[in-house]
Amino acid sequence: MQARQGGTARGGKALYGAPVGILMLEARFARIPGDVGNALSFPFPVLYAVVPEASPDRVVRRRAEGLFDSFVAEGRRLVRQGAEGIVTNCGFLALYQRELAEALGVPVASSSLLQVPFVERLLPPGRRVGILTIAAGHLSGEHLAAAGVAADTPVAGTPPDGHFVRAILDDGPELDPGRCEAEIVEAAEGLVRHSPEIGALVLECTNMCPYSRAVRRRLGLPVFDMLSLIVWFQQGLRPPLHPPFD
Repeated sequence: MQARQGGTARGGKALYGAPVGILMLEARFARIPGDVGNALSFPFPVLYAVVPEASPDRVVRRRAEGLFDSFVAEGRRLVRQGAEGIVTNCGFLALYQRELAEALGVPVASSSLLQVPFVERLLPPGRRVGILTIAAGHLSGEHLAAAGVAADTPVAGTPPDGHFVRAILDDGPELDPGRCEAEIVEAAEGLVRHSPEIGALVLECTNMCPYSRAVRRRLGLPVFDMLSLIVWFQQGLRPPLHPPFD
């Protein structure tokens, strides 16, 4: 909504009512409801920009080499259009959290991993957050440090040769939600078996969001993902109206 002064609407932007801008990787795999790349996942409007040549493989397995300037260019375009805060659709972009916020000049939430330190402070003493990722072998200590996450945080990934990885990282032509759910739930179960002190999970991969409910149902633990972060982020940018206040 435009700011109003003395009954006059004030302009200055190209678009209004969508303060969250989302930087998307360039991919063609199916994005089902719940995926950050599906606009039906949100109870509010969002703006999208696709970053050219930012394939899932290049961002996850090759640390987004040579793409930073493109992310900045698309992020600035979203800000010019009307975004007041920027998020991304890949948790591995935590690596550039500080640099993106500096370059874009607005609040930036680069990764679901940013929730880990906060969620851990919510838990009883002796309980920890576990991280479920699409590619455990590529989620380095540098990624964790950039998000403020302790280096010894328990981490597990989905099977490197599984359907979920082939569909997402390899940008496959078909996605079977049932197979994805089974692989993600199984990986989460394995993580908790290995680290029974886990009291909550954070899902790194934005494409895991459709399966958060299934993980919660199976493990009985709180599950946080990129959608939970974006909803929180949006409410800071646009606090809800509570009648009778206007």
